[in-house]
Amino acid sequence: MTTRVLAPGKMVLTGAYAVLRGAPALVVAVSRGAIAEAGKSAPPSREVRAALGDGPAPAVDTSALFDGERKLGLGASAAGLVATLGLLATQRGADVTSPAVRREIFVASRAAHAAAQSGGSGVDVAASVYGGTLAYRIDGDEARVEPCALPAGVSFRAYASATFARTTDLRAKVSSLTARDPMQDARVFGALAEASSEAYGACLVGDDVRFFAAARAFGRALHSLGVAADANVVDAADLHLADIAAEMGGAYFPSGAGGGDVAVHLVPPSVSFDALDEAAVARGKIPLDLTRDPEGVRVVSVSSVASRPSLHEPSAAP
Repeated sequence: MTTRVLAPGKMVLTGAYAVLRGAPALVVAVSRGAIAEAGKSAPPSREVRAALGDGPAPAVDTSALFDGERKLGLGASAAGLVATLGLLATQRGADVTSPAVRREIFVASRAAHAAAQSGGSGVDVAASVYGGTLAYRIDGDEARVEPCALPAGVSFRAYASATFARTTDLRAKVSSLTARDPMQDARVFGALAEASSEAYGACLVGDDVRFFAAARAFGRALHSLGVAADANVVDAADLHLADIAAEMGGAYFPSGAGGGDVAVHLVPPSVSFDALDEAAVARGKIPLDLTRDPEGVRVVSVSSVASRPSLHEPSAAP
């Protein structure tokens, strides 16, 4: 029987950019992923080459993380890398669900991904390895990963954009802000870090009202960062949809680096997706059928990823 290993994609909820400076990020693994298959080889991606060197590598199907040729911003490069290393570990007889093996895959994948992309936090790698909803923090050279349930009743909706951006390009613009205007840099990153920490703290005590207030503050700080860095992190459509989401008690903003790609609507209990869906579609956004993947990297059958539990359910500890 052919061995296939799946690694889920991700959505960064709060903590984008700020995670690079030590703030906690919240990330959720999603029900679309990359599948590496034994017995087939293909030219390696940049990330896989950074991990394994030149030469053929296992074939990886990342099509679920794209819309045709357009990436959705769900962490395709990280998921493909984790699926590849997971398959190679499985072929060596290792159990990719064991904490020790997952730790090895995470460390190797994070280093290779950063080398291929000239930096990055590794938060997308963590989601692909461990699954579930995670709090992620960089502490010196180490990354700390822990399961983190969102407040009960919180759900989410993902929206794809007609545009996309290279994360490395956006990150470079943001990085230039430090040298160009250090006071402005400190102000906007302070706001990002404060909102990220508040969202994480709200999760620890299960306070949904506090969580949504922090999420909205994070969205505003993300927009301020884009303006300060002259980077299209949050576009006009995102700002309009954020206002609608806020009126319903929720929050809406780009997931991760922004600039297009996927955005997230964090939805309070008993609030329908429909109102924002209609407004989003009118502005070129595409609602995505995504749920939470609680399992992380694993061996799978031929069938694609199945439906997953609600977002607020806790994951297994990494």
